[in-house]
This record gives sequence, C-alpha cells and structure tokens, in this order.
Amino acid sequence: MRARMSTTHPLTTTGFELANYRIKSSFGVVRGIIVRSRSVIGNFAASIQAFFGGNITLYTELCERAREDAFDQMLAQAAELGANAVIGVRYDANEIGPGITEVLCYGTAVFVEPSRNESRASLAPQTNQ
Repeated sequence: MRARMSTTHPLTTTGFELANYRIKSSFGVVRGIIVRSRSVIGNFAASIQAFFGGNITLYTELCERAREDAFDQMLAQAAELGANAVIGVRYDANEIGPGITEVLCYGTAVFVEPSRNESRASLAPQTNQ
C-alpha cells in the first residue's frame, strides 16, 4: 500500500491576507465536506489499539484522509469560481452518528496577484556589495 502524503496549496492560509500579494477580487465562501466512518473491522482493530493506549493510527489515518479530501474539494470549488487562492481556511468536525464523522473545510475564495511593491522590487537592478 502506497503511503499518502498530505498536500497543501501555496496560496491558502488561515490568515486573511497573503504576504506579498494583494486581493484583486473575492468570490465568497467555498467549502468541502466529507462524511466518513470506519468499518466494523476497522473499529475492532482500533479498539485493540485503544486497549494498549497511545496513538490510534487507524483513526489518525481516517481523520487525515477526511481532512485532505475536504481540503481538495474546497480548492476545486474555488477554482470553479475562478479563484487562485483561499484565505481564512478553517476546519470543523462533528460526529453525526455513532462512528460517523463529518469534516468540513471552508474559507474565502479570492483572486490574488503579486503586490506592486513586490513586482517593482523584483525588477530593480541587483547590486553587489
């Protein structure tokens, strides 16, 4: 089984601005939502891990996959609107039934461009000291 690596997007932030970028337009709130559950066999294996204590890796992996999928859905919705960045990114999770969890990832979709000061600085001649 191939290990899955967590991914991110360079123009996402939990803040409400991106350093060296200015917001040109805003498209509003975008979100990704995933509802997941662990199988009966998975719950049994996790209960064995819980019996011995420590990190319950089966649940950790489930949570990480759910967060990543919700994040990817949010980015896809932002791209459909024409955004190239998402600011104010947040996660929320709720148990909606025994062993069933909802993971929500949301933020504000925006179109950003490099700030003018940053653009000018990159065009300035470099001097050797």
